[in-house]
Amino acid sequence: MDADYAPTQIPAALDEPPPAAPPPPPANALPLHIALSALAGLVCTIVWAVTGGGYYWAAWAWLGLAVPVLVHAIIRFGLSAPASARHGLALHGMVTGMICGILVVTWGFTTDGIRGFWPLWPLLVLGVAVAVHALIIYADRLPGRAREAQLAERVGELTRTRRGALDVQAAELRRIERDLHDGAQARLVALSLLLGRTEERLTDRPEEADLVRRAREEASAAIGELRDLARGIAPPVLADRGLAAAVEALGRRAATPVTVEARALETRPLPVVETAAYFVVAEGLTNVAKHAPGAAAHVRLAEEDGRLLIEIADEGPGGADADGSGLTGLRHRVEALDGTLTVTSVAGSGTTIHAELPCGR
Repeated sequence: MDADYAPTQIPAALDEPPPAAPPPPPANALPLHIALSALAGLVCTIVWAVTGGGYYWAAWAWLGLAVPVLVHAIIRFGLSAPASARHGLALHGMVTGMICGILVVTWGFTTDGIRGFWPLWPLLVLGVAVAVHALIIYADRLPGRAREAQLAERVGELTRTRRGALDVQAAELRRIERDLHDGAQARLVALSLLLGRTEERLTDRPEEADLVRRAREEASAAIGELRDLARGIAPPVLADRGLAAAVEALGRRAATPVTVEARALETRPLPVVETAAYFVVAEGLTNVAKHAPGAAAHVRLAEEDGRLLIEIADEGPGGADADGSGLTGLRHRVEALDGTLTVTSVAGSGTTIHAELPCGR
């Protein structure tokens, strides 16, 4: 064997089995303890009787022997049952019962019939501690708390199902928008082109050319209506480039001067949240153009503490009706997503629409 080669030595510690868990106490330990304590108490009683009776001092021996037995029983119960809140309450009750018993027995041994029941206050304090412990553990079973827990669970379930329904709705609307854009709209564009080429070939037949021209104009009008419909469902820029780009596009198309302050969001919100935020801005700018034509507007998007903030402020005459149909519909759309929408409009000071939506996934 090569002198430079030596087999790898495995440390002895790795060869040793893991330390075994301490064995449980023997099953007959507690009965044996009880038997020995009873025997010792009996011996003390016999000694008391043999020595002439009188003051029954053996009672203190019985008390001294009973306390270790009770402690032994409590420890055995603590080791035998699995750890849980109810198990802890049971141990608390046992220890409290043992202390209360010692106090009462001591009072009985020492009272002369004149003194009051002095263990009363310690017993009340210890009992209140056990009662508070039990209330903490079983608080969910109290009638009011149980009803509150059921309502909270129901609200959580409704919130989850509503969010799922809204997500499905948003995905379906985006699918419809894609189908309109890639299907019907594309076919109408192709039809419009064919009608245009047909019209060019009918220059020598003016009546037929006029009919084809009118058909081409109707096709162009249908394309415009489909484009507006698809944009109203979900603009392609929103799905492709996100909320900030879609809002900036809204600002460029607005009929009034609009400045947009849109910070890129750290986490892209759910599609249904993006769509709701987009329509809040779109409806806000539409209201500015309708009720304050020519007034400058400012749009701000930001993310703070897991919520998406949308603010549309204009420099118009103010006095907007916060309960109007348009703003009420926006408020319902936002509140359906656990958001809030407020309108501040003072005459002569412009109007501000402030909305908050949860943007976390």
